[in-house]
Amino acid sequence: MSEKGYDMLPEKVRRVHDTKIEISVDYKQGMRVNGIIYVDEVLEKELEAQAIDQVANVATLPGIVKASMAMSDVHTGYGFAIGGVAAFDLKDGIISPGGVGYDINCGVRLLRSNLQKNEIGAKISDIVSVLYNEIPAGVGSKGRVRLGSDDEKKILRKGARWAVEQGFGDAGDLEKTESGGCIEGADPSLISKKAYERGRAQQGTLGSGNHFLEVQYVDEIYDERAANSLGIFEGQVTLMIHTGSRGFGHQVCTDFLEVMEKAAKKYAIELPDKELACAPFASAEAQDYLAAMRAAANYAWANRQCIMHWTREAFMKVLGLSPGKLGMTLIYDVAHNIAKIEEHTVDGKKIKLAVHRKGATRAFPPGHPELPAVYRSIGQPVLIPGDMGRASFILLGTEKAMMETFGSTCHGAGRLMSRHQAIKKAKGRKIWREMEEKGIIVRSAGRETLAEEMSEAYKDISDVVDVVHAAGISTKVARLRPMGVIKG
Repeated sequence: MSEKGYDMLPEKVRRVHDTKIEISVDYKQGMRVNGIIYVDEVLEKELEAQAIDQVANVATLPGIVKASMAMSDVHTGYGFAIGGVAAFDLKDGIISPGGVGYDINCGVRLLRSNLQKNEIGAKISDIVSVLYNEIPAGVGSKGRVRLGSDDEKKILRKGARWAVEQGFGDAGDLEKTESGGCIEGADPSLISKKAYERGRAQQGTLGSGNHFLEVQYVDEIYDERAANSLGIFEGQVTLMIHTGSRGFGHQVCTDFLEVMEKAAKKYAIELPDKELACAPFASAEAQDYLAAMRAAANYAWANRQCIMHWTREAFMKVLGLSPGKLGMTLIYDVAHNIAKIEEHTVDGKKIKLAVHRKGATRAFPPGHPELPAVYRSIGQPVLIPGDMGRASFILLGTEKAMMETFGSTCHGAGRLMSRHQAIKKAKGRKIWREMEEKGIIVRSAGRETLAEEMSEAYKDISDVVDVVHAAGISTKVARLRPMGVIKG
């Protein structure tokens, strides 16, 4: 990762609000719009020079609308900064795999329960052990779902609907999943043989790196009305799942980056960074990528649905509870690496745009037609995981987010250290023991994963969330604290 911290912001970058800075359109040659980064003075000190450049680079892409943006958890990524949001018109704009990322539809799913923290405190070690044994985790982990080629194609078309049809959950889960757990327009015929091979054994697996399954409890409530609508209360046990499309999505991205590099040359698109490889929205290359990306997004929704089902079973097994007594139901599921065609108001007109969110979460307001009826009065639940030692947050989408950020907000804490730097810093330490001393039980497939994922490797999630709350692009509902963590 690049050096961070500024005694003063670079030339042509200025603070325009307590919560955001603006990169002037003449910061870099070729910029078509300004850049906006949502950081206060605390997070500004952790801002990477390269991340600023990446936000500026995205502003040079054809058809970009309003501004190139990055959320408060921003850090350097592939092409687009992680935390990046950019919308492109459908006539002159582009589609870029770098604006989605390698882990297509990496996302977060949050479950509530009828349990209270003090009811499971003595059993948390047993719960974590059973979850670790029941949910495959780690690099190259293989799932409990065995797929034939027909099954795999059905998953790519149906997403979480396929999992529900197989008995992994029920239709009520789909209503509380972004896009109903399935985005239309997926085309399995565009998927490479290698992607199919990588995906066949990984359905229903957590994976490695920053992916996790976390037993939490509600530590503090900021909005009682919203909390009641979400069915949450102080001291309540919740469960968060963070994973995506695994090796399948990674391969889809890899395959299409090659296609897009050729397309950018073919259509004479000038790029300040080859990692921004893209194609005009209406081109065959862009449409093929979108159809393949949707297939990977559906794979990810099915993946989280399966994991959720086995998680419920694990809790019932350890605690000896019926489904009714456990009351473990889905609050919501959000995607945070995806490109979607959405309607937004720009300069007073409603237009359809290709919105890229790369490490950013959709944050739609009350009344939006895409929200489930049960949440339409309060707005979309926004799930923001922190690091394994601190906290996570539930927020709500707002009208201001629709006006300013195409209905988007942050997606997590955001890394401060590279994985290599974190491993180096953790040398000689027992991270699992440090966590245990905080009252958090951790199980991981590898020691290095815990080093990579230690709290110091990340920005403080409270700082990140405070910025988007103060900016009004999502508002705080509750804070969740970890009790037990499964890492790949």
